[in-house]
Amino acid sequence: MIPLIKYVFFVMRANDNGEGGTFALYSLICRHAKVNTIPNQHRTDKQLTTYSQSEIQGTSVAAKVKRWLEGKRYRHNALLILVVLGTCMVIGDGILTPAISVLSSVGGIKVDHPRMSNDVVVVIALIILVGLFSMQRYGTDRVGWLFAPVVLIWFLSIGTIGAYNIYEHNPKVLRAFSPHYIVKFFKRGKKRNWVSLGGIMLSITGTEALFADLGHFSSLAVQIAFTVLVFPCLLLAYTGQAAYLTKYPSDVSEAFYRSIPDCVYWPIFVVATIAAVIASQATISATFSIIKQSVALGFFPMVKVVHTSKQFPGQIYIPEINWILMILCLAITAGFKSTTQIGHAYGIAVVAVMLVTTILMTLIMLIVWRSNILLVAIFTLTFLFVEMVYFSAVLFKVGQGGWVPLVIAGVFLIVMCVWHYGTVKKYKFEMQCKVPMAWILGLGPSLGLVRVPGIGLVYTDLPRGVPPIFSHFVTHLPAIHSIVVFVCVKYLPVTTVTPEERFYVKRIGPKNLNMFRCAVRYGYTDLHKREDDFENLLIKSLTQYVHQESLIHSISYSSDEDEETGEPFNAESTNVSQCKVLSETELCGLSSASITSDVSLETFPVSRSEVRFSIPSEASTVDSTISDLQYLINCRDAGIVHIFGNTIVRARRDSNFIKRVAVNHIYAFLRRICRENSVIFNVPHESLLNVGQVFYV
Repeated sequence: MIPLIKYVFFVMRANDNGEGGTFALYSLICRHAKVNTIPNQHRTDKQLTTYSQSEIQGTSVAAKVKRWLEGKRYRHNALLILVVLGTCMVIGDGILTPAISVLSSVGGIKVDHPRMSNDVVVVIALIILVGLFSMQRYGTDRVGWLFAPVVLIWFLSIGTIGAYNIYEHNPKVLRAFSPHYIVKFFKRGKKRNWVSLGGIMLSITGTEALFADLGHFSSLAVQIAFTVLVFPCLLLAYTGQAAYLTKYPSDVSEAFYRSIPDCVYWPIFVVATIAAVIASQATISATFSIIKQSVALGFFPMVKVVHTSKQFPGQIYIPEINWILMILCLAITAGFKSTTQIGHAYGIAVVAVMLVTTILMTLIMLIVWRSNILLVAIFTLTFLFVEMVYFSAVLFKVGQGGWVPLVIAGVFLIVMCVWHYGTVKKYKFEMQCKVPMAWILGLGPSLGLVRVPGIGLVYTDLPRGVPPIFSHFVTHLPAIHSIVVFVCVKYLPVTTVTPEERFYVKRIGPKNLNMFRCAVRYGYTDLHKREDDFENLLIKSLTQYVHQESLIHSISYSSDEDEETGEPFNAESTNVSQCKVLSETELCGLSSASITSDVSLETFPVSRSEVRFSIPSEASTVDSTISDLQYLINCRDAGIVHIFGNTIVRARRDSNFIKRVAVNHIYAFLRRICRENSVIFNVPHESLLNVGQVFYV
């Protein structure tokens, strides 16, 4: 019932533009309710084509739930911790699934060779696991075509064997579908039989990985395949094993391999081993996807993300996470040496993730879907009751191996919470210490500095306002480039941002200051590829903006207050098409190395609230455009410098012990080992300038 009804017909519908997983559900909630803990949104973000959002009526149930969720800060944090906990449990699945899948499949060899030592089986499983994780760097693009036929053969095989066992051993086992027998089961065994429910969770493992891997398939394809093929074959397989055990109850520990007819034992053994590797691969890929989403949304340190396929954008590889998963997986396999204890650990991780998904789905049904309150109540109460029953059963297994996912989840929970806490504190400190626009205007056109030829790209987390790193820089080095661009790279709670909408450029202050802001927007599935020339794309977007801006006679700039509040400006507007656009020949004639030769001449989108239009004469428009573009090109040719803030975050001296340990030690350590933005954007070392600064939070 849980995989078929809950996941296939409900959770699959809650995908975020085709993406699944815990953070995909969280992103949907963040777009419809202001619960994001990093307030770096801008009003223009909602204009993106992928930023789907619907209005909520003020008196509806959805509006009341939304106001309740947004009302208190602790509710935002509680939701955040719930999402992170679910994510950590999925990562735990990525460690336990390869261990139990490979070990259980290889263990079948002892059925044909009963004298074989269990240590030999463990060694074989370890060799397969090392090979599996070592091959991750090459991706699954070349061998992915084998997965579907193997999985199809696997399900048809276990379904056929199950039907054979039902017919051969005990057709009356089909009566077990009656609820009458589960009541008798609990009455007869009471606590002992209640605890045994924890082992049943192994029959529905992989459902969360199925949802997390949704980006590789369409939800309709998953729904059809699961309903038509997977679910019937699994029912036949498990029912067939039950029929076999009614006749041979002593084979309970190896029921699957013992129930296979001798004539097909070895072919099924080979298919089972390959299917176990494929299942492990799916869970590892789901872990990579979730870590990538966590990094993008500010919950995990920056790590190297490698795109392994040119045809399938969702296939990625994260080296650091891969080797961590491998070490932990090998340690668990070699440490337990038995699928029984690993199964106890697996059950806790599976049920915990399901509980988190149920709670998030309840919020989505209320806020996003605005479903009937009766339907929401039936869904929530039904699945919470069922999952809490199983959760109470697996809690008895904590001392028998169930502590493993709790320890793994605890470590990742500390890492993700501390990183997010440090990121939020750093952002809030920069917001409080940002430079007032009045101070910038008071410096005059030259900013009171020596303006050297070139373009300075100042990277900041602030989507509005002048960051404190700028004042820190000019105070110690009283010179700045002729053109200054404040670059804010931010990730939005959307799956992807189209390349045409990625860069949003606007001017800061009067025109003679030559200061701009560029917001570079990414979705949580977007990747930074080496072939993407980030610097050239940014300058190209700046050129497009300057070109269109030159067609406008008068421009009203925005102050910090306007950007902060998002209030519209009083601006008169007219159609941009009434202004003359330079021909491509005129643009290309500016410079032999001009970047404007490949600049689109389509009208650059300019908000009505940001500019005042007037229709200048044709000659003055052409002269002004050529002059502005020529100045930009000259500055570009003079050199581009990328200015990053090498910020050290420290806890104040009056902070408590826990905060000092979290900020001064854990967060500082994570900052030292994570990848820098300059590496992610392929910034040349000769063009890089780091500005050191210490923030006390």
